[in-house]
Amino acid sequence: MTVLTNEHRILADAREHPNAFAAVYEHYFPRIYTYIRYRVSDDATADDLTAFTFERALARLNRYDPQKGPFAAWLFGIARYAVINHNRKAKRRQMMPFEWLNNHPSREPAPDAVTQSRTDEERLLEAVAQLSERERDIIALKFASDLTNRRIADLMGLSASNVGVIVHRALKRLRAALEEDVT
Repeated sequence: MTVLTNEHRILADAREHPNAFAAVYEHYFPRIYTYIRYRVSDDATADDLTAFTFERALARLNRYDPQKGPFAAWLFGIARYAVINHNRKAKRRQMMPFEWLNNHPSREPAPDAVTQSRTDEERLLEAVAQLSERERDIIALKFASDLTNRRIADLMGLSASNVGVIVHRALKRLRAALEEDVT
């Protein structure tokens, strides 16, 4: 994940002038939204939790300590806990929604390519749904949010090597599930 140019200066300015936070919002919004969207069942909830994440970040900006880690990791931590709290309140386990894929068709021009793509996406989502909550969370942080193992480890209180092992095993299980479907 690329760091915002002059991020430390912008964050310092945002502490005094909240309007300066707009640059941070614009830079990190796509990744935060994508991460949250992978973890909740609908667009409206993702919108709400993304807004909450940035509101909370701005309100608590004075608590961010660059000595403890990068701003992106701190921001993803807020997003992660927003999702966890949402799921707790809903008292149900969240899975990656199939409806979302149906409402966002592929941009592929050929109908057979679109059909194949949807089939592949559905198979992948079904396979991902078989992973544990922690594995889905780590896979979403790794691939949807493009975080490194070290940043994921910092967010989740694990070692980077443990995150690597979890990613490796989860991907191995996904491959096996997808290969099983083909045969």
